Amino acid sequence: MANFDDQESVRRNRQQTHYAMLSELTRLAREVPASFQQRLPYSTLSAIASSLLDGTVFEIVKHLYEIQQMTERKLMEQRAQLVNTHKVMKQEQQRKHRSELENCQSKPHNIPLVKHTNDKEKEALDKRIEYEINQMDERILLELDQRCTEQQTTLEKAGVHGFYCTSNPQEVKLQMYVLKFILKLSSMDFGSANAVT
Repeated sequence: MANFDDQESVRRNRQQTHYAMLSELTRLAREVPASFQQRLPYSTLSAIASSLLDGTVFEIVKHLYEIQQMTERKLMEQRAQLVNTHKVMKQEQQRKHRSELENCQSKPHNIPLVKHTNDKEKEALDKRIEYEINQMDERILLELDQRCTEQQTTLEKAGVHGFYCTSNPQEVKLQMYVLKFILKLSSMDFGSANAVT
């Protein structure tokens, strides 16, 4: 009989935790734009709350969030490093061009040719810099898209309702809202039932 009482207590705790999470998800869903609220009906929020009951999804989302933060930080550092390299290249070119102009002060007839050559070199460097920045930005976007796909796949496999691989901006935005909800819920205390599996 004690075993039945324990099972009943566990069931009640899970049910209370589910209800508390569902209530909080409902409140959070009211904060998103109306177009997304319509896509988060009670049944969807209830399915999300159910997937959170054993705490595994919280851990997965926290881990994915940490990976996302590290990836973004690494990419920002790489881009900043490239921008700094370009800045140094431009400064060196400007010094070289000033020096070349100073060297031809004794031969004023060469000044227009040196200025023209300097302008062409500056234009070539500007194009190179623009190309390299565009290439870096494309690589960053591809890597972030890859992280997004990995997150979608992981959360789909974990059974989180609404997660699947998509590049549709509206679907991705909805998934981002759900991730924010999960992160907020992960920091809340839903009592001892959080530990129940």
